[in-house]
Amino acid sequence: MSVSPTVLIIGASRGLGLALAGEWLSRGWAVLATVRGAGRTALHGLADASDGRLAIEPLEMTDPAAVDALRDRLSGRDLDLLFVNAAVANGAGERVDQVTTEEFTRVMVTNALGPMRIVERLGGLVRPDGMIAVMSSSLGSVALNETGGWEVYRGSKAALNTLMRSYAARQAGDRRSLALVDPGWVRTEMGGAEASLGIDQSIPGVADALEARRGRPGLRYFDYRGETVPW
Repeated sequence: MSVSPTVLIIGASRGLGLALAGEWLSRGWAVLATVRGAGRTALHGLADASDGRLAIEPLEMTDPAAVDALRDRLSGRDLDLLFVNAAVANGAGERVDQVTTEEFTRVMVTNALGPMRIVERLGGLVRPDGMIAVMSSSLGSVALNETGGWEVYRGSKAALNTLMRSYAARQAGDRRSLALVDPGWVRTEMGGAEASLGIDQSIPGVADALEARRGRPGLRYFDYRGETVPW
């Protein structure tokens, strides 16, 4: 009897994370997914209909103690995929010098430092032939930044990409796949109503691209179509 592969999704109460949980369930995976706070979310409804294949864990990703507690609760579990999705947005038109120090810190901690803490502290749960993936964005590409805008958000995703490259450099010889994924501009609460893609266009593609990368060591930066994004 085959054992279903297991994914842990960090940040799955709504939007892309929620859709990812549903997508992996539809593919026969066992899903662990985190939410902030104790309130009921759409993810809980998905869990109710999952026949026990979706388990929910509380997590405040920016709290190191909470991350360590989650690691301890999951001790002994083997993950085939760790996917860090959680992020926050920042205004499109604001120059970096126009945001407060507190807002700059909030975005950088949530979008760059927080995900890397997850990778560092939970990465040991991933099987030697598994995958660690982080939701990035084409806005994090330095090469593609020809229009400006979204300065703090761009900076946070560029920082995330650089930190993942540093992580990969420290993992020489590791057989696990590492991925930075651009889901495209998607119509979610964060992406807004003017976005060019629906969730049903983005997320199946993200899952397909990740599946195609499984078993291939090293770090890659690609979009929901599986196409390489320039650094």
